[in-house]
Amino acid sequence: MITTILLLVLLAICLHYYLLHFGKYGKIINLIPGPQPKLIFGNLLFFHVSLAELWKDIRKLNNQYYPISRLWGLWEAFINIRHPDDIEIVIGQSRFLHKSNTIYRIMLPWFGTGLLTSTDRKWQTRRKILTPAFHFNMLREFTDVFIQEGERLVGKLKSEGRPVVKDLKMLISEHTLNIICETAMGTSLIDKGDFQFKYRKAVHDVGNSMLYRLFRPWLCIDFVFFLTPVGMLQSRLLKILHGFTKQIIKERKEYHDKTNVRYLADLDGNANEETDDMTCSIRKKRLAMLDLLLSAHRHNLIDDEGIREEVDTFMFRGHDTTAISICFTIMLLAEHSQIQDRARTEVKEVMEASNGKLSMSDLQKLPYLEMCIKESLRLYPSVPLISRAPEEDVTLSNYLVPAHSTVSVHIYDTHRDPTFWPNPDVFDPERFTPENCRGRHPYSYIPFSAGPRNCIGQKFAMLELKATMAYLLFNFIFEPIDYLKDVILLPDLVLQTEHSLRTKFVPLQVAS
Repeated sequence: MITTILLLVLLAICLHYYLLHFGKYGKIINLIPGPQPKLIFGNLLFFHVSLAELWKDIRKLNNQYYPISRLWGLWEAFINIRHPDDIEIVIGQSRFLHKSNTIYRIMLPWFGTGLLTSTDRKWQTRRKILTPAFHFNMLREFTDVFIQEGERLVGKLKSEGRPVVKDLKMLISEHTLNIICETAMGTSLIDKGDFQFKYRKAVHDVGNSMLYRLFRPWLCIDFVFFLTPVGMLQSRLLKILHGFTKQIIKERKEYHDKTNVRYLADLDGNANEETDDMTCSIRKKRLAMLDLLLSAHRHNLIDDEGIREEVDTFMFRGHDTTAISICFTIMLLAEHSQIQDRARTEVKEVMEASNGKLSMSDLQKLPYLEMCIKESLRLYPSVPLISRAPEEDVTLSNYLVPAHSTVSVHIYDTHRDPTFWPNPDVFDPERFTPENCRGRHPYSYIPFSAGPRNCIGQKFAMLELKATMAYLLFNFIFEPIDYLKDVILLPDLVLQTEHSLRTKFVPLQVAS
């Protein structure tokens, strides 16, 4: 009996393989170049190597089959693209808004269907609610926090009283998490070191568990995955992550309760000018992204779970992406002392003119620093890959890609394509002078994605990056300890490295 069942299962698997690969879908997909798939397993063995080897293998694949390739999984094919013309078709049009369910479904237990993972009307509603959080006037308010946290970071490094070597990932992620909580959530994490350390560690560990699941399609069913040891670990990690965000939401709700919801009324345009300030013993806090969600909740545009989804999404995307970008910018400047000196000279002129205290208008006066940051994001984009599932058949690099196929956009490889970037591995901020930018393909540089689903917080991120780097450059010289040629990159939700990224910070007083 058991033998008969096993034979029937094997027969069903073989039949499925034949229909998938030799039916209409398979015949179209197999016209796209790529490595030869194995019987039943497709190209799954491609993914079953260490993460460090997988990163290298993906780079080799994208170069070997430039500009488009395909890999077979158990149930479907994955299309890889890197040419700006193809990227513009896939992410630059409002008719293609769907992200790949195959890839993004692994994020649902953490983010739910928030702005990152939702589609259609829900995505449009959430985007409309959240867009005002990144309006120019709100960003001007947030600049104060960037400055405060920049000064706090400098103070922390100077407290050593001497040149100090730091693990950048640990140092900077704490800094950026403080910023996103204070600006977007209206909650300070100062003096909550253990609270945020557990969150940051859980972010790192849950990313590993998601990648483990992604490369094992038999774990696509939640019930099956969460019975495995990795699935049970992820459940524990999600309790930490969701507990962190729920605590932040709870604190902000309590603030509004204590202030009789008067500041949410400001967002509604229904503020009562006659309200007696003496009735409120708590000073008015800066309005934050979370306040927009709470205001929308009052108008039944979002429920409690929806608020949690968006807070989880922005807590992660708002701190981890900027953190790794700052880390790589510091390391690149440490290895290129002349570029570092030029950026510091520019910062020094602006800082001294404003008595050592930056404003938003001052941040606009740092074009060379911005060029350095942009070049760092070219070489090391915080999100090296995004994915789409076009809602209709589409032609990419003269190959037909069937509707709903998973199309992966390899931003890392696009940014290092010698066709668009001469000497692509060289750190050269001059690439981003107005003259050199003129005529460049708009989809050859997309560190914040592009098109209708571009990063809603890209202006926020750039201001944060400039403010942080300005304060560090004004107070320290960066000297390399770990070198980028030795850094082993890893695929993850956000670009990661196998080991720490260490840099020496030499106080300028000591250096002089």
